[in-house]
Amino acid sequence: MRVVDLCLAEEVDALILAGDLYDGTQTSMKTARFLAEQVRRLHEAGIATFVIRGNHDAMSQITRELVFPESVTVFGGRAGAIEIDRPAGTFPVTIHGLSFRDRHAPESLLDKYRPPVAGAVNIGLLHTSLAGAPGHDNYAPCSVADLQAAGFDYWALGHIHKRSVVEGQRAVVMPGMPQGRDINEAGPKSVSLVTVADDRTITIEERVTSVAQFERVPFDVSGIEDWAELVRAGEAALAEARHGLASDHLVARLKLTGATPLSWRLRRDIDLLKTDLDERAAAIGACWVESVEIETRPDGAATATAGPEAPLIELRRLIAEEVAGSAAFRMEASRIVNDLAARLPPESRRLFGTDEAAFEAAVAALIDEGTEDALARLHAGADDGEA
Repeated sequence: MRVVDLCLAEEVDALILAGDLYDGTQTSMKTARFLAEQVRRLHEAGIATFVIRGNHDAMSQITRELVFPESVTVFGGRAGAIEIDRPAGTFPVTIHGLSFRDRHAPESLLDKYRPPVAGAVNIGLLHTSLAGAPGHDNYAPCSVADLQAAGFDYWALGHIHKRSVVEGQRAVVMPGMPQGRDINEAGPKSVSLVTVADDRTITIEERVTSVAQFERVPFDVSGIEDWAELVRAGEAALAEARHGLASDHLVARLKLTGATPLSWRLRRDIDLLKTDLDERAAAIGACWVESVEIETRPDGAATATAGPEAPLIELRRLIAEEVAGSAAFRMEASRIVNDLAARLPPESRRLFGTDEAAFEAAVAALIDEGTEDALARLHAGADDGEA
């Protein structure tokens, strides 16, 4: 809705959508009706909408069944070129587009586009992974140089969720996305407001549209010995992250690091910590805790070789040297992780790395985290105190 509000406020000539209106598995007709209502608002204001289908749209039955107003152009599987309806006496603007026929496009699609229209400002829509990007499959690959060589004045791209802009005589813009969906799409999200001046120079302005902003919030707990003090410090970290946020709401993933005598308890009572921080986030306002990550370690007093915690310290040493350090154990751990990865969707398998070295590092991290979590649950907590 914010994208449409911006179009209406700026009285733009057109809204350009470079693919993936839906996740491929989206089946909610409520979402479809909302989209139809929003483009009708543009239609009633005399604003055209141009859409190409991306790989997710190619999988979506809803996208194919939607009925749009006549001001909406959805390009098909053959390249098209449509001139925007503009006032008499103004320079012509032609929109070029080509939709995915199916969910896979392993080859470049640039040679399928029509040539630039002479005398017009030519704007191209393309759903592409460019030369490749982490976390994104290969779709309609091409380089920025390939795009600029096509002769269009401006390329509006889709597919990669991270914003990138190449300005100049042949501008190329990957605007990212108007709203992040999870912590892996952190930061403010936006659209591009593009202005073509009378001399045909192009100005690109980023406009933030995200309602909620995902952020990773680091939180050093070194030296904190009291639970209540730690929760207050967590509240301060959230408040600092919330201050000056570009979006309306903060959705935070807190990551606790440092040496503290509370390290055992933090791992054992992470649900209680999450509840305490949820309450503090609510008091801040427009602030939400998505999750809490614990990467703390016991301080020097908790790693002494004498005292009530000495048996756990010795157990940790034995696990590290006799268990986790053995080739047989690591081989079995790798087998278990491989079995788990095989059961996950392809896009989730990247959690364990994309090569052998990254996979081994992920397995080692899981072993370390599992060791610390097990030790935390064995900890008696006699000196923890009350929350």
